[in-house]
Amino acid sequence: MTDVGQERAGLVPSVPSARSQIQVVPVKGLPVVAAIVIFVIAAVAGNWLWALTFCHVAGGALWTAIDLFVGLVVGPILGRLSLPARAEFTARFMPKMVLIMPTVVLMTLAAGFQLALLKGNLAPSSPNHSWLIVSYCVVGVMAVVALGVLEPANIAVLFEMRKSQPDGLVIAKLMRRFVYTAGITGLMQVATLIIMTRVATQ
Repeated sequence: MTDVGQERAGLVPSVPSARSQIQVVPVKGLPVVAAIVIFVIAAVAGNWLWALTFCHVAGGALWTAIDLFVGLVVGPILGRLSLPARAEFTARFMPKMVLIMPTVVLMTLAAGFQLALLKGNLAPSSPNHSWLIVSYCVVGVMAVVALGVLEPANIAVLFEMRKSQPDGLVIAKLMRRFVYTAGITGLMQVATLIIMTRVATQ
């Protein structure tokens, strides 16, 4: 009876064993992130064309795919789940996003900027110069949204989940912000793909 009352009031039922396992930053994933960061740094420092292209294309593809998947697939499914199911999904999904999103943003932006410098596309005389300026504006907005809105919402959800009595309504509100923002940046990624394919074929 108490659990039913808590659920109606927007409180996630207390599950101490599950909550104690929630990590804001998944420690097991840090070596993978470190390896990727070192690879990106080595590619930038050595002007390694293949590595820069790989990091930029792979990072951009992952960034786009994750945003679109979260916004257009995960979001509608999450909205139809019960409160306990939503909390369980959130506890498993959000810690991974804490590591994934900053990593793919770093891969995409650092490698892309160095690649543009290496190929001379940033020179005012380059036919791709204006395209890249527009791209940087779009990507800059997406980066600010990803790191300034998505990540804080993500981390806030995890801290709420770790409380002795998590507020399900707060978690739902933060998750909606996360999902909707991811969907918007995913659609902005489509504009970036159009620009990048235009630059690649110029």
